[in-house]
Amino acid sequence: MNQYSHSHRHYGEAMLTVEDALARILNFFHVLEPECKPILETLGQVLAEDVVSVQDIPSMANSAMDGYAIQAESVKAASHVIGYVSAGDSPKVNVSPGTAVRIMTGAPLPMGADSVVPFEDTDELIRRETNQDMSKISVKLKVDRGSDVRPAGQDIKNGQLVLKKGTILRPYEIGVLASLGHAQIKVIRRPIVAILSTGNELMEPGDPYDSSKIYNSNGFSVAAAVIRYGGLPKSIGIARDNLDSMEAMLCKGLESDILITSAGVSNGDYDMVKDVLSSHGNIDFWSVKMRPAKPLAFGVLRNHCETPVPVLGLPGNPVSAIVAFEQFARPALFKMMGKTKYSKPTIRAILEDPIYNTDNRRVYARVIVEKKNEVYHARLTGHQGSNLLTSMANANGLAICPEDQPIKKAGEFAEVQMLDWPEEVF
Repeated sequence: MNQYSHSHRHYGEAMLTVEDALARILNFFHVLEPECKPILETLGQVLAEDVVSVQDIPSMANSAMDGYAIQAESVKAASHVIGYVSAGDSPKVNVSPGTAVRIMTGAPLPMGADSVVPFEDTDELIRRETNQDMSKISVKLKVDRGSDVRPAGQDIKNGQLVLKKGTILRPYEIGVLASLGHAQIKVIRRPIVAILSTGNELMEPGDPYDSSKIYNSNGFSVAAAVIRYGGLPKSIGIARDNLDSMEAMLCKGLESDILITSAGVSNGDYDMVKDVLSSHGNIDFWSVKMRPAKPLAFGVLRNHCETPVPVLGLPGNPVSAIVAFEQFARPALFKMMGKTKYSKPTIRAILEDPIYNTDNRRVYARVIVEKKNEVYHARLTGHQGSNLLTSMANANGLAICPEDQPIKKAGEFAEVQMLDWPEEVF
């Protein structure tokens, strides 16, 4: 039984810390079930099974260079060139003392050969330029046994555990899976995230401009964040500030792993939004000790469903919505996907502007981080109003002023959550 098994609505609950709010949210979620998918569609997903090799890679000894396969002990005199082998071929001759086989990179080593000598360490070029007999070759340098030979199983051995269950698949792991012959693999499935915006004032991008309304930016920034962090967004539109619209839209979000709403969760919002959410489930409305993104809602929608759908209500201001997503929705998505590290990369940077904290909340200030003389510096992106979405668009980090600190002065070090980790930061 989870914490939302009993109907309750806590409108007057004391302000929660960020950590308490996150713990309550994460406590509800569990890892989703696995699915079998083509390997190229699994980027960023988590392996749901161990991957054990049933073959050696490489499967047989092969050449690391273009050159000649020889026996290292018999290179003092000119060797007779008795054949040629390229990658993908099967050698048709065996190497014996005093003989050599011309070989290309990746080609299997002929029987009897124990070494490869690169072309440039032979007199091949001179022989070609002077029209000498190419059926013989002389080696200029001493050759050690095993030189430029890749032994069978050098990379992966038959029976070896290659990738562990729980591994996040990057391009490199996908390449390893392909090298083992896997066309499909079992991974934790991606969560389906229903996204609902609320408000009479909203219109969709593409609608004719109306100065009395605003475009629905939250729906798109949240959907893009869901994609970025590995989820599958399911945008269900805009709910108007009336009972019928809200109920109709909520029904569209019931076949998902989580429903994320924006607006309608603060003390000044329509009670109807809160009432509809609560009448169809068990929803708590919280105040979180942070700025921006103080108002938050979390609970479950039931509506006679066998499987209750968790709902996370984000604030309506665009910066508040996306900051709350980063702190709470992103970790929830990661937990559902089987990932175990939820925190953004953090650094310490010298502030070039002060950060003021006027109400004992944790401040997430939008900043631009740059490295100067091997030290990170962070400057504000401008005015920090939660309605100014460009303050996020111009930022690559969130500088933190703790709850108990009224100001972070310019020149002080601050912890910065990196929204991006681009190469130019280094």
